[in-house]
Amino acid sequence: MNQSTYIVGAIQPQKHSRPYWLAVDLGVLIGRSLKHIFKNKDQLLGLTIQPIMFMLLFRYVFGGAIDTGGASYVNFLVAGILIQSAAFGALTTSLSVTTDLQKGIIDRLKSLPIVSWGVLMGHVTADLFRNVIQSTIMISVGLLVGFRPTASLVDWLAITGIIMLFTLAFSWIAAIMGLIAKTAEAVQWLGFFLVFPLTFASAAFVPTQTMVPWLRAFAENQPVTHVIEAVRALMIGTPIGSHGWLAVAWCVGIIIIAVPWAGYLFRHHSSR
Repeated sequence: MNQSTYIVGAIQPQKHSRPYWLAVDLGVLIGRSLKHIFKNKDQLLGLTIQPIMFMLLFRYVFGGAIDTGGASYVNFLVAGILIQSAAFGALTTSLSVTTDLQKGIIDRLKSLPIVSWGVLMGHVTADLFRNVIQSTIMISVGLLVGFRPTASLVDWLAITGIIMLFTLAFSWIAAIMGLIAKTAEAVQWLGFFLVFPLTFASAAFVPTQTMVPWLRAFAENQPVTHVIEAVRALMIGTPIGSHGWLAVAWCVGIIIIAVPWAGYLFRHHSSR
């Protein structure tokens, strides 16, 4: 597909202001990334099959053996599955960025008078949209297997905000991995190395109090745990403590660091 046909701002006379064409370019590049979600069957399967398998596995295989100290295990589990799915789902951004680099699409787009970093913004925005679909599916499955939240409308709005903020932060990390990696295989290994310890060595599936001291120290002081605990507390009405503001602080901090870093790598390391 000829990518230049998408770039409206590059082929139309400059009858509008720069912010107008900036919005047009971003809209076209975001739309391009969103179309890939529905045209790529592997992405659609990743949105559903893998998270549902994790949900059913932990709910019915391990759930009866794990003591959560009060809440039913399925109520404890759903927040962890949602955040784990968002983290693994963000790796699609890495693969998309690496694929664009390998195929020379980004170099072609950078040769046009458009906002070149909009390519990264398109992939990150598509990841946000993809996570909305995935989270809706996972909550629906959770309800079918016994999940019973007590959250109010305000709580659900806060939950949505935290999950979206976490997805945004992790997607920018994923964009950096996509710019660093040279192959799809390298992206997968980088993603596994980052996401696996952060999600499994957290409060996603078991209370951190049950872990050995050194692992517990790590689990209780890393961003994924704070995000999970904040979402879980809002969902089932347990005390949120400091997890709420720490989750937001971690995500905002990651975004502040990751966005300019990704921009730098994009400008200087786009060619393969």
